[in-house]
Amino acid sequence: MSSDAMINIDNLSVTFNRGRKPLRAVNGVSLSVRPGEVVALLGESGSGKSVTMRSLLRLHPKDTKVDGSMFVDGQDIMGLSSRELSDLRGAVVSMVFQEPRLALDPVYTLGRQIEETIIRHESLSRSEAAARALALFQKVKIPSPERRLQNYPHEMSGGMLQRAMIAMSLACNPKVLLADEPTTALDATVQIQILLLIRELQKEYGLSVIFVTHDIGVAAEVSDRIAVLYAGRIVEEGKVADIIRNPRHPYTKGLLGARVELAGGRDRLITIPGAPPDLANMPEGCAFAPRCPQASDLCRAEVPRLVTAETSKVACVQYA
Repeated sequence: MSSDAMINIDNLSVTFNRGRKPLRAVNGVSLSVRPGEVVALLGESGSGKSVTMRSLLRLHPKDTKVDGSMFVDGQDIMGLSSRELSDLRGAVVSMVFQEPRLALDPVYTLGRQIEETIIRHESLSRSEAAARALALFQKVKIPSPERRLQNYPHEMSGGMLQRAMIAMSLACNPKVLLADEPTTALDATVQIQILLLIRELQKEYGLSVIFVTHDIGVAAEVSDRIAVLYAGRIVEEGKVADIIRNPRHPYTKGLLGARVELAGGRDRLITIPGAPPDLANMPEGCAFAPRCPQASDLCRAEVPRLVTAETSKVACVQYA
């Protein structure tokens, strides 16, 4: 673990005990994020991105088995009591969810919800909390902020509601922001606006950010480093420029090849064959081997370790 990191995740494994067989959604993930750094978790649906994020706030069902260690701002997340977790959420670590309509309470106005968050964590009066809520709506560029604070979630568009969600996440000046695919449900123009807003606010507040996405273009736009997840494991990690210019893992190459802007005039995009594995019935060896055009018998026999390859880290037998 890095002693100067804001976030330290070491050998995290998360297993859901539902159905006939346990399902290991995260399998040995280790990741650190320095103060003021943005790290993107990149991968297809089911790769373990959101599960890793929610683990940092211990938002999983009680019957979930979580192994490994997680430290945020020096606090041992696994050892916190319920009260200590409540103090941490919002004040030290905040989360922007993928679908704000499901994350926000439909029976309270947006202003009331932000005010309650502020009052819960800080010794402010209702009027002081209301003034901060207004300032936050102005900060995230919501038009007519005084009126919008009186709106209920269903009265806002998707883009405006996501801005309100970001305002709420910043209400108590956290040190860490977890963004779980916050632009997936938005159209392209609004998506760009939200990405620029998050990056602008991250720099202004000096936040450490973990940004979950399945879009490598989005990851390149907002992050300093990228960690590529596949079947619950990190298969490649490095600086954005290194990952984009010189991807090493076949899965990362496949993600880059499927980008429209990288098609180079081809009539068809290069797609990754097959589908992600069933996490309850994982194949032997490398989980990507059944879909990999370069797979050998060795790939199917052992799980590759994450090793340093020049400026990046990669889990592939080609670099073992």
